[in-house]
Amino acid sequence: MPRAKRGFKARRRRNRVLKQARGYYGARSRQFRSAVSQVRHAWKDAYAHRRQKKRNFRKLWITRINAGARQHGITYSKLIHALKNKDIQIDRKVLADLAMNEPVGFKAVVDAAR
Repeated sequence: MPRAKRGFKARRRRNRVLKQARGYYGARSRQFRSAVSQVRHAWKDAYAHRRQKKRNFRKLWITRINAGARQHGITYSKLIHALKNKDIQIDRKVLADLAMNEPVGFKAVVDAAR
């Protein structure tokens, strides 16, 4: 039986990992063993941060809505409660955009909620 040195397959696997590790500092972008470890940590962080991004944006929207609502003499929680009671279905992303870029439209929403 001739021996198989796995040259092509192994090199392709290593190059795939090293390509993903481009831009990392020092040996982490050049040495396969360090690169594998770093790439796996990067995958883990990317997975977690994709979920964290949703949380962060929701926090940002709530902060912006609260700032806009307080200019009209109502708190965030009371505004959201009033919107739910009046069955006005506007999500926080749109409300935050209104509060930032369309103050007149946001005031109309606040008045409708009251």
